[in-house]
Amino acid sequence: MSRNDDATPARPEWPLYEVFVRGKRGLNHVHVGSLHAPDATMALHNARNLYTRRNEGVSIWVVLAEDVTASSPDEKDPYFEPSGDKVYRHPTFYPIPEDVPHI
Repeated sequence: MSRNDDATPARPEWPLYEVFVRGKRGLNHVHVGSLHAPDATMALHNARNLYTRRNEGVSIWVVLAEDVTASSPDEKDPYFEPSGDKVYRHPTFYPIPEDVPHI
């Protein structure tokens, strides 16, 4: 029996998830890769199996790639330039009292 590709219904593409893992010694989550999964629960399980095989993670985030909004590296100069002239946003602008141990 031959297979007729035209008669076979197209399988829907699983959505793409971006995976972020927080390591045992890390304070933040780091993007480690991407994967396709039918839903967020399966994406979380697959991310655990794929990206934390050596027990190096303490927390995993999976985010639908279509929900991530990011600036373009090509636009970094005009995008971040406006903050350069706002010195008051830097802690060096304010005097630090001597009784404050650290900031």
